[in-house]
Amino acid sequence: MERAAPGADGAGSDSGSRSSSRATSAGSSPSCSLAGRGVSGRAAAAGPGGGGSRSSPGSVAASPSGGGGRRREPALEGVLSKYTNLLQGWQNRYFVLDFEAGILQYFVNEQSKHQKPRGVLSLSGAIVSLSDEAPHMLVVYSANGEMYKLRAADAKEKQFWVTQLRACAKYHMETSSKMMNQVEGQQKNLVHAIESLPGSGPLTALDQDLLLLKATSAATLSCLGECLHLLQQSVQQVGQPSHKPGASENILGWHGPKSHSTEQLKNGTFGSLPSASASVTWAVLPDSAEDEPMFQPEPEPNSGPELVLSEDERSDTEDTEETELGVMEDQRSVILHLISQLKLGMDLTRVVLPTFILEKRSLLEMYADFMAHPDLLLAIAAGATPEDRVICFVEYYLTAFQEGRKGALAKKPYNPIIGETFHCSWEVPQDRVKPKRTAPHSPTGHEPPMADDSSKSYKLRFVAEQVSHHPPISCFYCECKEKRLCINTHIWTKSKFMGMSVGVSMIGEGVLRLLEHGEEYVFTLPSAYARSILTVPWVELGGKVSVACAKTGYTATVTFHTKPFYGGKVHRVTAEVKHNPSNTIVCKAHGEWNGTLEFTYSNGETRVIDTTALPAYPKKIRPLEKQGPMESRKLWREVTQHLRLGDIDAATEQKRCLEEKQRAEEQKRENLRTPWQPKYFIQEGDGWVYFNPLWKAH
Repeated sequence: MERAAPGADGAGSDSGSRSSSRATSAGSSPSCSLAGRGVSGRAAAAGPGGGGSRSSPGSVAASPSGGGGRRREPALEGVLSKYTNLLQGWQNRYFVLDFEAGILQYFVNEQSKHQKPRGVLSLSGAIVSLSDEAPHMLVVYSANGEMYKLRAADAKEKQFWVTQLRACAKYHMETSSKMMNQVEGQQKNLVHAIESLPGSGPLTALDQDLLLLKATSAATLSCLGECLHLLQQSVQQVGQPSHKPGASENILGWHGPKSHSTEQLKNGTFGSLPSASASVTWAVLPDSAEDEPMFQPEPEPNSGPELVLSEDERSDTEDTEETELGVMEDQRSVILHLISQLKLGMDLTRVVLPTFILEKRSLLEMYADFMAHPDLLLAIAAGATPEDRVICFVEYYLTAFQEGRKGALAKKPYNPIIGETFHCSWEVPQDRVKPKRTAPHSPTGHEPPMADDSSKSYKLRFVAEQVSHHPPISCFYCECKEKRLCINTHIWTKSKFMGMSVGVSMIGEGVLRLLEHGEEYVFTLPSAYARSILTVPWVELGGKVSVACAKTGYTATVTFHTKPFYGGKVHRVTAEVKHNPSNTIVCKAHGEWNGTLEFTYSNGETRVIDTTALPAYPKKIRPLEKQGPMESRKLWREVTQHLRLGDIDAATEQKRCLEEKQRAEEQKRENLRTPWQPKYFIQEGDGWVYFNPLWKAH
């Protein structure tokens, strides 16, 4: 057998690699009672790990027993070879398996085992795998990401350690599941006690502190359950595919809280909630099954694609400023009631959301606001080379979110109604359309340069439409005929409850076409998260998105980083542009999507773009009297007006009236079995395409 090399640091390694593993209690043998607890038998095939693990005493798991009269299980200990790194290789170390605490510790040698251990690995949820990377090798993967590569003296010794380590990991995983079930029962008792309180008197079920306790306990339980589920899922995924767990080895030992209220929420009812009192305005929770209209009004008869005349459009002067939500004490009990009924990961499509959290714009208009820097968009086509053009696109992409999201305000746009449309356009002076790398510095402030003569401006037109309600799919298309550039995008928004935050996934893709160059850039969009929904809500973007041009071979990866739980910066974004055929990185970027971005190019040059200082070009939009009944601003004008005045009850009532009309129209279509036909977009496969796109017209 190959012997392990002595310690490179000369730190007292044992002379031989034979691990005299043993149980420390008297009379114990290698077949001690540890194995009697059952072994999962789940062995993962692990490849070369590369480098030693880094362990920390902070990963020690507390003993789950806690009972004073319980007999402490024997610890297994002995010499194993541990892979440190490429330089030092394998070194003999003295290992101690503490079954009761669920930890694996190692020391320099047996004599130092009463000192502070060199490393500690928590075994709850750990994976213990066999490896053929070296003779008699096993690998221990901790749930916190740490890894120990170990070698025993022979096959028998290796199997003995594997058996005991797996038994310990399985025992502590099952203990965690049992604890979660106990906690779930206690939380249910707490909720029952609160909801059993009278509707009036000195202490009611609507007491602010009790509502907060009810909401936070439910969210905490859900978050802990999700963490355990992910941990158990990792055990299942790393395990051998051929292994089928038996009943006693069920990975999902805790299946999450079973709340009867969840189905009621999905059906739009709140029967389990206490009766309203004088302190709660339940008018902000409409009786519909949606946070936005569920049933849709019929558009005008014979309505096809409408011609929007340029001479009718005017520069947008509507006040788009949004006030911070802050901590709204008078609405707090509504949010608390809502959160206390939700389950982690629950789809919010059929959950009623209060009116006061709404922005004063439709989601379709929000997509238009992402185009607030049309000079940067049109500059993409002006790039001299494919490299210039892909970099210009990434520069435009990263600067678009600051205006589109209206900063970090945690408010929600109106969910568009099926058939709802939004039209607008921008005029961009021709002398302002230059690639960002060669363009002069933009003027400070938000006032865009205006052309004296409209004939010296490029026209960028935009149309958006809600083409589906279940699932909610929005489409938008914009084009500039002079630059032979257009974008076609379809997006399915999917909301999920995540404890004390809400996540919105933007499923779908967009395609930028540069007809003059025959290039198509396919891109995706990040997710959005509303954080701290019980205190002062704020929004961040997160996730990895991609940009790819098949013709040129250029791709870009953009990562929106969510803030870590402890420390870290908010709104961070990084990007990398790569030429795949040559495997060359041509540009890197980092910064904040709503602040300063720094770009570094392949020639060593750098450029800093302050997104807050970029001029925002105002939309040109027709006045309300010239808009159709299904255009966003006209459709939502009453709701918007009351929100602007701060009259939440009136806004909710207008929303309710709109919904009632929609129900009737939806029922009419259902009775006639008439499928919905969008005006401007046609479904092609899994996507949607504008009915008269620029690439088909030319």
